[in-house]
Amino acid sequence: MEPRRALASCPIGTTGTIRVSERPHVNRPLIAAIALCISLVCAGVLVMGIRDRWHQPEIKSAEQAQTTTTGRAARSVGATVSETDPKLAVEPTPAGPKQAQPANPN
Repeated sequence: MEPRRALASCPIGTTGTIRVSERPHVNRPLIAAIALCISLVCAGVLVMGIRDRWHQPEIKSAEQAQTTTTGRAARSVGATVSETDPKLAVEPTPAGPKQAQPANPN
């Protein structure tokens, strides 16, 4: 078998230059536009996944919670939904050492 020359397998253009790309007319703006659309869709999906963290949670009273899914789930396992204990008017002093006085209070 006769050995082939390396240049014989490469396509040669009309000016005598060797074309390396298989597709000399790649539409780069179209590829960039498609990549941009895909990235915007991915960013939108990520934003929709975390949008609930931007708002304060909706806190319901015990009476309201009784008629919602929370109350039904609690009743189905034998539990009850009740109000939380109110904060004490006078909070107890925390255990531990007192804070040091500042060197210059003014």
